[in-house]
Amino acid sequence: MKVLIIGLGSIAFKHISALKAINKDTEIYALRSNNSKNSNIRVTDIFDWKQIPVDIDFIIISNPTSEHYDTIRRAIKLKKPLFIEKPPLLNLDNSEDLINHVRQDNIVTYVAFNYRFHPVLIWLKDAVSDKRVIEVQAYCGSYLPAWGPTSDYRQIYSASKELGGGVHLDLIHELDYLRWIFGLPEKVFGFISKKSDLEINSADCAHYWLTYERMNISVILNYYRIDAKRQLEIIFKDETWIADMLKFTVNSHDGKTLFSVKPDPMKLYYDQMVYFLDCINNKKKIENDLEYSMESLRMALSF
Repeated sequence: MKVLIIGLGSIAFKHISALKAINKDTEIYALRSNNSKNSNIRVTDIFDWKQIPVDIDFIIISNPTSEHYDTIRRAIKLKKPLFIEKPPLLNLDNSEDLINHVRQDNIVTYVAFNYRFHPVLIWLKDAVSDKRVIEVQAYCGSYLPAWGPTSDYRQIYSASKELGGGVHLDLIHELDYLRWIFGLPEKVFGFISKKSDLEINSADCAHYWLTYERMNISVILNYYRIDAKRQLEIIFKDETWIADMLKFTVNSHDGKTLFSVKPDPMKLYYDQMVYFLDCINNKKKIENDLEYSMESLRMALSF
């Protein structure tokens, strides 16, 4: 199997690890703008689109979000399946035009919302399907400087509004998995802001309210919480469930453990890649393709 990766940042190496775990003989080609940084020895660097092997099996697009639109437009011409890191685009400008090009050329696309493969959320999706939910609260907060302790957080794309940074895009997982579990809301309201002293020009805080016919959902995202927290509270008439995506547990309000597995964040990337390969190899319909993912992006931009 031969795979092209466009954008060799930290997330790309997670996809590479998943690919190698699935098939250690996978050949990885990385299209790069320069050779200023040493890439992993397991990849072959190329520096021009003309150098891309004609027999690649698919393309991973994991460069800064601000470059996704142009990269996808160019990658379409290669007539290969596209595995696109979330969020799919920086904004909705010309998104319909892009989707039309994908349709016209019959390009298979997948947008990498790997939290759909989180065992806690998979369990929750089934467990709440026949229950009356009244209210949901989702929270995701962590400390941006701790994301890459060996690098300057002020230099990563998350810190730059122009490159596509900002919690509303970086942490779009919450909106996507809420939509996946509970369906599309009737309305979405939100706002983003910069509240902390972090030396960034992107939004470090986002609040959303999703309204449904018989329930409401609130979402809080931030870059400045020292003690990382990623939880989902689901409120029923007679009980409350607390799902912890970092501990991989679901507990009831009285302390009863409803679900628990050993935490393994990398398995989300592995299971996601297995799903994608199964879809492209067996011509199965991909649930979260580029067109479908636009609704999650539209929700994130509802401010």
